[in-house]
Amino acid sequence: MIRYLTAGESHGEALTGVVEGLPAGVPLTAADLNEHLARRWLGYGRGGRSKIENDRVHVYSGLRFSKTLGSPVGLRLDNGAYEKDRAGWPEKMALGGERGDVERVTLPRPGHADLAGAQKYGFDRPPRGPDLRPVIDRSSARETAMRVACCSTARQMLRELGIEVGSHVVRIGQVGFEDAEAWQDRAHALLQRDGGARALYEAADESATRMIDADLTEQCVEHIEETKRKRDSLGGAYEVVVTGVPPGLGSYAQWDRRLDGQLAQAILSIQAQKGVEVGDGVAGAGRYGSDTHDEIVRENGAGGNASSDAPSDALRRRTNRAGGVEGGVSNGMPLVVRGYMKPIPTLIEPLDSVDLESGEPQQTRYERSDVTSVPAASTVAEATVALVVANAVLERFGGDRFEQIRRRLTEERDRQ
Repeated sequence: MIRYLTAGESHGEALTGVVEGLPAGVPLTAADLNEHLARRWLGYGRGGRSKIENDRVHVYSGLRFSKTLGSPVGLRLDNGAYEKDRAGWPEKMALGGERGDVERVTLPRPGHADLAGAQKYGFDRPPRGPDLRPVIDRSSARETAMRVACCSTARQMLRELGIEVGSHVVRIGQVGFEDAEAWQDRAHALLQRDGGARALYEAADESATRMIDADLTEQCVEHIEETKRKRDSLGGAYEVVVTGVPPGLGSYAQWDRRLDGQLAQAILSIQAQKGVEVGDGVAGAGRYGSDTHDEIVRENGAGGNASSDAPSDALRRRTNRAGGVEGGVSNGMPLVVRGYMKPIPTLIEPLDSVDLESGEPQQTRYERSDVTSVPAASTVAEATVALVVANAVLERFGGDRFEQIRRRLTEERDRQ
């Protein structure tokens, strides 16, 4: 199974990552990873950091002649802000030496990990505190850059197997699709193109807000500008879709093997994500069962008209309200999972807090931030979902060599 670890701080010299468990023989280059790192900076409403970061990953182990070796893949991502940021962060986050007179951060920001993290690791009191800077730097969403790089290795394996992952934004703040069927119809049309979910994310990337509707994109840009003038921030929602998924991934046999549970954890592991649904999970809670469940039909080998003499494994769902998962197992329909992101908690307009040094009430001060990063979150969610699906594929068709996995998956598809 594929697992990964990331290390590094937001304003340290670099982020590093190690990916273990990729089979040998997966075609992979740094350019494959950099494609998705660049997409992480997409979206109107991004802050100043996007102007000083230049995410280009360096692969320093686990590959030979552009193919994986089966050994751990080592990655490094230099922080462009390390040299260009004028706030003196390299000294403030120095790896060695004495603390000296480095300025401490003692005012926790509501909505961040600042206070909870300081209380957990003892940074809220002497002798090591109060100083919130260690929490701020590691809990930052900057960590998702390396996460995208790590998970994109698994994503590349999926691509070689004909499984694509894409996403699009369905809402930012108060602007979005009012009717789920409206975006589902548009997304479905894109998914029918060559490339499946890849066509979906490429179309979304053309929008300033990663929305597959030109009018809503324009409205969102205006909404973001208005919010910026109000010195506030916005959250939103997005949809991740995976196409080419065979039936039988995941399992109902144990709670931790259920595919939908793993997908939900993948979304909620991303900073600032506060809600998730698989398929029409939220809408289904208010419907009748007859309007919720996906009816099963028999289709011929071409996927056309129903046929009474079609093979038993040519069964399909008429709709996909379940989001491609039933009983914790993929059913052959596209996987659909939606994430809900809270507004960014770093605001221009101050919020009430309490200084840990003095114990006195105080308002927060502004730090460089985005108005919204929902478009970026959607691309990070693609990566985390890809890792879940890749591991489910390995569990079902696994082997130490990529060609073994591809052959087994191809044989399974040929039987359907």
